[in-house]
Amino acid sequence: MTGLAGDMPQRTGSLLVVDDDETILRMMVDFLGDNGFSVLSAASRAEMRRHLTHAQVSLVILDVQLGQDDGFDVLREIRSGSDVPVVILTGHRRDEIDRVVGLELGADDYLTKPFSLRELMARIRAILRRQEFGRTQRNRDPERGGYRFAGWQLARRHRRLTDPSGNLVPLTKGEYTLLHAFLESPQRPLSRERLLQVTRVHEDVFDRSIDVQVLRLRRKLEADPSAPQMILTERGIGYVFAARVEPF
Repeated sequence: MTGLAGDMPQRTGSLLVVDDDETILRMMVDFLGDNGFSVLSAASRAEMRRHLTHAQVSLVILDVQLGQDDGFDVLREIRSGSDVPVVILTGHRRDEIDRVVGLELGADDYLTKPFSLRELMARIRAILRRQEFGRTQRNRDPERGGYRFAGWQLARRHRRLTDPSGNLVPLTKGEYTLLHAFLESPQRPLSRERLLQVTRVHEDVFDRSIDVQVLRLRRKLEADPSAPQMILTERGIGYVFAARVEPF
């Protein structure tokens, strides 16, 4: 089942919506198709496998409550053979375990039902933009360019951080790596485990908790580290970099 509409081409492939609720599945497929995406749908794990094997898929929207299939097992299967971005849809639970587990297993973002279709589309577009930026960066000198945020600037070549007044702010290797991880995924919740995986290549991070590293970084970036505005705590999950980031 495929929906094609609008004037925004999907150069990198189709979206794949995986949900066993036919009403919700059709609603998402129709809405995304009407907004210019090429959309594939699957109501089961087997259908999803066929699409991932035979089609070019740029992003998966996966309901973790997938009937007889365990959505987290499906997510593990996807991650075992692909780095395609995945947005998980979680149920009505008030606790956060689905979101935490999903992010730790490699989901790129999540939405809790009931959700806004416009918010889903905005998150999809944000992930695809980050993915395209990552491809562009890999094709360039990896040390060129950088990021601007809230008047600050991080230059990649010399790992130089300057504040809004133009003053140089020194960073340790671990602080630079952590900040870079945040700037690559702004306004997206990142679990402590994911941040540890990203930063543990450096000795000064490996033996310390991410919470300590975040506190150090807040002291350098925030006007009031006790009331942070840029690096926010996402309760039960980890952290999110809230400032708008502009790559250059």
